[in-house]
Amino acid sequence: MDRQTISRLAHARHPIAAPLSDASVGALLERALAPEQEGRALDLGCGRAAWLLRALGARPRWRAVGVDVDAAALALARESAEALGAQRRIGLHHQDAREFTDTRPFELVLNVGATHVFGGLLPALDAARAFLAPGGRVLVGEGFWEREPSVAALAALGAGREDYADLATTVDRVTADGWTPVSGHVSTRQEWDDYEFSWTGSLAQWALDHPEHPDAAGARAAADLHRAEWLHGYRGTLGFVTLLLRRD
Repeated sequence: MDRQTISRLAHARHPIAAPLSDASVGALLERALAPEQEGRALDLGCGRAAWLLRALGARPRWRAVGVDVDAAALALARESAEALGAQRRIGLHHQDAREFTDTRPFELVLNVGATHVFGGLLPALDAARAFLAPGGRVLVGEGFWEREPSVAALAALGAGREDYADLATTVDRVTADGWTPVSGHVSTRQEWDDYEFSWTGSLAQWALDHPEHPDAAGARAAADLHRAEWLHGYRGTLGFVTLLLRRD
């Protein structure tokens, strides 16, 4: 089973692909959308466009654009947009976010949990900057080290020590790059646990419900491996921060 399919099944009950509760998502969007009654939002690596659809539901005069390489996730996003009655206010593009262009600026640019598309946090912010309207905001979500990672944590994540920094250093790098945090949220242990149990549980449940499917065994193995890597590897070590930023 390919990585995109695994992710899509794993996020069936948690369409926000990051360790954030519904309440946290709502609070962050309220702050991000608050200055204007109308505007445009862009999500670079939108998946099922869950952030954008929440934004459109809260702001009936906003429009949105989402970009992702997963065609099946975009199909689900279109279905959700139709159910919301927002299909005319959202454009979804099946392409690499690094290749997306648009001639009009956006009041809000999002990249939560997808900075790897651009090679890391600062390159992702560079990409967002190119689309940002004057006075616009960027909502970005990134991992950080809650504590010094063990060998087991690094192995479970397939990461190097240099892939992340601690929270203070992460924010310092953002501010040194010319951005000012105007709000933010550090995911709690409860949010992480809920997210990981939902991720592994949704994937395992799909395997149990489709025992004859040729990918059932692979899905179950992926769920079991991910659960073990989380519980025995990076739980309590990898944190996640979502920052609302403005340009200096």
